[in-house]
Order: sequence, then C-alpha cells, then structure tokens
Amino acid sequence: MVRMRTYQTAWLALLCLLSAMVSTPAASAGAVVLNNDAHFPEGPIWYRGKLYYVEYDRNAVMVWDGKTNKVFSAQKGCGQSAVAPTVRGDFLTTCYDNGTIGRISADGKDLPPYTHDKAGGSFQGPNDLAPDAHGGMYFTASGHTGPIIDGKVFYMARDETITEVAANLHYANGLVVSWDGKTLYVAETEEHRLLQFDIGADGGLSGRRVFVNLDDMVNHVAPIWPDGIKVSSRGEIYVGESPRDLHVQLLGRIFVLDGQGKLLRQLVLPSPKVPNLAFSPDERTVYVMALDQIDRPPYEGKVYSIPNN
Repeated sequence: MVRMRTYQTAWLALLCLLSAMVSTPAASAGAVVLNNDAHFPEGPIWYRGKLYYVEYDRNAVMVWDGKTNKVFSAQKGCGQSAVAPTVRGDFLTTCYDNGTIGRISADGKDLPPYTHDKAGGSFQGPNDLAPDAHGGMYFTASGHTGPIIDGKVFYMARDETITEVAANLHYANGLVVSWDGKTLYVAETEEHRLLQFDIGADGGLSGRRVFVNLDDMVNHVAPIWPDGIKVSSRGEIYVGESPRDLHVQLLGRIFVLDGQGKLLRQLVLPSPKVPNLAFSPDERTVYVMALDQIDRPPYEGKVYSIPNN
C-alpha cells in the first residue's frame, strides 16, 4: 500500500465535500404525479387554466384540466416535442420526426403545417418553442446528435414569416425569452451549456455568447445535458436535464440559476430524466415532464407537479 500524502488527502476531502454540496437537493418533497402513464412527456405550457404538453412516443398533444389527462390532438409520424398557443388562436407543435412545425386549431384539429422558412430552408429536428411579447415564436431545430454541428434557431413573426436567426449550434434544444424580452436563452445540449443572444426589434439575434457551462457549474461531478429552459418573473432560469447515463450523479434535477448563471438551488424529482417544465400562473408550482425509461420506446414516464421552493 502506498500512503497518500497529507495534501493529497486534504484535496480529496475537499472534492468529496464539493460533490456532496452539489448533490444535496434543495427541494425533494411534495412531488405529486398527475399522469403515471406518459410516454416521453415534453414541451409543456400552462394556458387558460389547463396544462398542455406532448407525449412524443404517442405522437400526441395532451391536456390536463386539473383532474384528467386527455388527448387534445394526435398526428402519427409527427413526433411532437413541444406545444404552444399563438396570438392567432391556434397552437404550434414541433414535429421532431417529420421536420415540420405542426398547426392545431383551438378545438384540436390538424391544420396544414409549416415546412420551410422564407428562404426555402428545412427544419432538422424541430424541438422547442418560445413565444415573445410581440406575437412571434422562436423555435429550435436541433440538428443531429454526435459530432455534427448543424442546430439552428428560427423566428416566426406575427405574420407567420419564418426566418433563420442562428446557426451552427451543437444540438439546439430548449429555449426561452427573458422576462424583459431582450435576451434569448438557448440550450446547446452537446456542449453542456446555455447560450445567450440579444434580441433585435425585428426578432433577429446578435451577440451570441456562453451564459453558463453546466458541467463547470457542478464542478464536473457529472455531465449535465441541458434540455428545457424557463424563466420566472424574478429572472431566475430553470433548466431541465436529459441525462444519457443512469449511472451518474445528479439525476432528476432541475437547476435554478440567477441572472449571472450562479446555481441557486435544485428541484429534485423521483424520475431520472426531467427534460422540460412549466410554471403555474402564480409560479408556486412547477409542472415537470419526466422519464423513467430513458433509452428505448415507449419511454415510460410521468407528469409531476412540485412546489417551487
């Protein structure tokens, strides 16, 4: 046996302490299951007293009215990843599998989808949606996983014109507009980080920069794969994660950051993968989409509500 020197022992103890600090949940009690048979739930939003979300593996948009979960719309082959209402009174959904932005009427009927931007460009893996205060909608097209860097962000203006506003993202995922409407946050999943962009008057983006590297934030205790992002009225950024390995630390976490990217607290769920979330109107409750089966269909999971503390 080789004895470890004193300073090495101290350094190891410090690393263990940091790991324990990062791993300690800030909130782990009070989770309530709203749907215990959800197949890859994703992309939720609270709208007019109801929770709308998608089930990717069921090719469906769901709605929870406070008592029951029902199918709002279903379209085989779409591979819904998110849903959001528009100022026109219909809904948009990102069809990850067929590369379109689906349209749904207010009563759940399928409408002709959007298939290209104004320049004729297609959408590779449409993923998440983020409305702004001007009647527009940002959405990501993730691109491919792995080494290829081909993710993009598009902006759909109020008049339904779609423009590419950012490119060369390493798997573009969740995105959200800041509370003041000046900044767009985008998850660059393959790089384990969030980006920031300045939003122009026409919806265009500039000033691309790294907001936070999540692996650095947790002192590299585990790789963090950011997914959905939401911003509270207090300016706090909530980040869901989609781990690719069940044998690492920090599973089932929503990381809550301040405006400078500092980790404030964690919300912890019983399921290992929590790709996206939505707030109740008073922000006292967080609705969380979660998976228990992360690597193969039907991607069994749950929809939770959890106190936002």
